[in-house]
Amino acid sequence: MTEYSIVVVDAFTQERYAGNPCAVVSRADGLDDVRMQAIAREMNLSETAFVFPSSNATFRVRFFTPQKEIPLAGHPTIATMFTLADEGRIDLSSGRARVTQELNVGVLPVDLERDAAGNVRVVMTQARPEFARRMDRATVAQALGIGVDDLLPDMPVQVVSTGTPQCMVPVRSLESLRRIRPDYGHLGDLENTGRFFSLHAFTLETLDPANRAHSRHFLANGGPLEDPVTGSASGAMAAYLWMYGLVRSPAYTVEQGHLMGRPGVVAVEVDAEGDEPTGIRIAGSAVTVLRGTITV
Repeated sequence: MTEYSIVVVDAFTQERYAGNPCAVVSRADGLDDVRMQAIAREMNLSETAFVFPSSNATFRVRFFTPQKEIPLAGHPTIATMFTLADEGRIDLSSGRARVTQELNVGVLPVDLERDAAGNVRVVMTQARPEFARRMDRATVAQALGIGVDDLLPDMPVQVVSTGTPQCMVPVRSLESLRRIRPDYGHLGDLENTGRFFSLHAFTLETLDPANRAHSRHFLANGGPLEDPVTGSASGAMAAYLWMYGLVRSPAYTVEQGHLMGRPGVVAVEVDAEGDEPTGIRIAGSAVTVLRGTITV
């Protein structure tokens, strides 16, 4: 038997038991795919992150839901880099650092900043946005348990990826968002036929007027059925908002998790050439809530 240190970190918040929790095994040498999947299933969080040495980047990081490995993940990146900085494996003595993480989608940079109060902000660069299949609006609305009239008029329901393909669903209002009750069997079929990992429903109405969008995130085949605060999908949403002219600000914040009692805020930054978004970054803070060991 071997023991591995493991922490649980709440991402996109500085308040414990808010945001999105992620388990991090920061020294995962010796763990194979079967054991990593078993640990992720045992933790039963949206994702568990595993850190390895890399010959191509500062760290090799892999992300597992309770059911499968995924190529890129936002809140686990925030949680993982926060943990590595907390352990002293990322040097923030100057207040700033840039590292790279080797993911299944390639090598991507991560920037970290520590403010005067000691809070760490992690900025994750995601893959260049890709706009894929448009889904039938009525079919997706039915799977979510809402009407077509709840969807934002004249806007496509479309699969967008900044590393992980996710279905973007713009709705009219916070009330429409609140009334979503997914048929997960139907949603699972759509995930398979549409070739996307999960579904991200959002509205331009917000609880806090300082934010630009409020969202909910659902997945039938990947882990917990609703994810509190989703970094990868917030990046894809930012690309969608820019592409279709809904938000053309290069930097702003979005909110998620409030309807689950786990409020969080994601900062997004968009680079673009005209109507086309070319680069996406997401950022947030984190806080550790649990430290321990897991036996394998």
